[in-house]
Amino acid sequence: MIRSELIQILAEENPHLYQRDVEKIVNTVFEEIIDAMARGDRVELRGFGAFSVKKRDARTGRNPRTGDAVDVEEKHVPFFKTGKLLRDRLNGLET
Repeated sequence: MIRSELIQILAEENPHLYQRDVEKIVNTVFEEIIDAMARGDRVELRGFGAFSVKKRDARTGRNPRTGDAVDVEEKHVPFFKTGKLLRDRLNGLET
């Protein structure tokens, strides 16, 4: 599912809202998640999962084409851990 499909589904399920308002709501939610993660905060959506940021230390990697050693800088990467409800539904254990 892509963002526009999510907006379309939510607009259809909520006919009392204009599609432009649904789009604004979805974009605001995503922006708030991004902003929180940029600050280093953890974002938890109960039943769905938790977004956090993990730090990867600097290391020496390898160029897969040539095999040469390459210095890889320290970086921060997004991490998502699924919630119990999501895992259960994916495994057919709906509650």
